[in-house]
Formats: sequence, structure tokens, C-alpha cells
Amino acid sequence: MKRRILCMGAHPDDVELGMGGTVASLVSRENELFILDLTNGEPTPHGSPETRAAESQKSAGILGAQRRTLDMPNRYLEETIENRKTIAAVLREFKPEYIFAPYPVDAHPDHIAAGNLAESSRFYSKLTKSDIPGEPYFPRRVIYYFPVHIRLRIEPSYVFDVSAHLETKRKAIECYESQFKAGKKEHIIESVLNENRYWGFQAGVEAAEPFLQREIPLFKNWPEGYQ
Repeated sequence: MKRRILCMGAHPDDVELGMGGTVASLVSRENELFILDLTNGEPTPHGSPETRAAESQKSAGILGAQRRTLDMPNRYLEETIENRKTIAAVLREFKPEYIFAPYPVDAHPDHIAAGNLAESSRFYSKLTKSDIPGEPYFPRRVIYYFPVHIRLRIEPSYVFDVSAHLETKRKAIECYESQFKAGKKEHIIESVLNENRYWGFQAGVEAAEPFLQREIPLFKNWPEGYQ
């Protein structure tokens, strides 16, 4: 069954780093994926808004996803009423069944805000008698991925096998050429992919990406898809 899925990131590259393999896998099975970057990621020490925009669109093309970037402030992203409404309007427009968002325990304040905004905007999206554009809509689940800046000891709800899509994830991350310091590109990318290999090893596959749900995962057709 084709699903509509929204993957939210605080910055361009968050989704690719945390769940790029999962995005590629879901797209390969004809699901409709929409990446929503809350900020354009600028300013950063390297690149420009125009460069980041071009890189993010190229990356989305490799993954096979649609992409939109909002104009919320990088470095100063907050869970405000207005930001909740802005994202809720996008949810009403795209009508995703599932929202993926950064895990809201992190060293980066923008990631914390983005994770919390996923849940609060989901709630706002269902409100009646509001000034939010569109018809009320309530996505089924919020699922968290891990583009973290600290070495968390995490216990994921489940991991997703991305063995067949690890190289696609690599190519998507490589699009962000402006964000790599000279000589650091391969080291950074390999460290990300090695984390996926670690989680894959735990599950008995080549590579996997971890996810967490606050709500209990529900299987209706177990054991299909379960190993």
C-alpha cells in the first residue's frame, strides 16, 4: 500500500544523515516522501543559502523525495505558536500518515525544537475553529530518527534494514559538498555509515537505521516484514 510520509529536519542534511537509507528504501517501494527542512541551514561557516538550496535539491533527487524549505531561523529555531501553525498548515496540505522528526534529546537546540514541533504541530493540525489554512488533519504517528550531536545511549523502538540503500545514502550526503572541511569528507561520511553498520550488526543485517516511537508500535499483519 502506498503511503504518504513527511520527514522533517531542522536543517538541510538532517534527514539524509539520520534516515537517508530509510527514505531511499521507502521511495523504492513507491511510497510518497516529502522532506520538510524548517530552516535553510544558514549561516554556517561554509557555503551560502543558494549553495545549500542547490545541494539539498540535488540530494532529494537522489533519494527520490519531494522537498520544501521553510524560512524559520537557523540556530534560533523555537517551538513557538506561529511555528506550530506554519508546520500544521503543511501537514494539512500534504496529509502524511507518518511524520519522521529528529529525536528531541540532543546538544543542538534546533534539533530539540524540531522534534518537539513535530508533535505539537501534529496536534495543531487537527484543531477545528482555527486560523490555520486547510482542513483539520491528524497524522497517525510521529517517529523519531537520530541526527544527534551527542553520543547518546539510545534504545530504539526498532531498526530499519537499509543494507540495499547504504550507497544511495552515501551519495545523498555527498551532495552537501560545501559543508565538508577539506580532507574530512570521507571520514565524516564513513562515521555516519559505520553507525548504520553497527545497528545492522545488532539486527543481523549489513546496515540499519534506528528509530524511536513514544507511542507503542502496532503490528496488524505480523510476522510480515518482521525478522
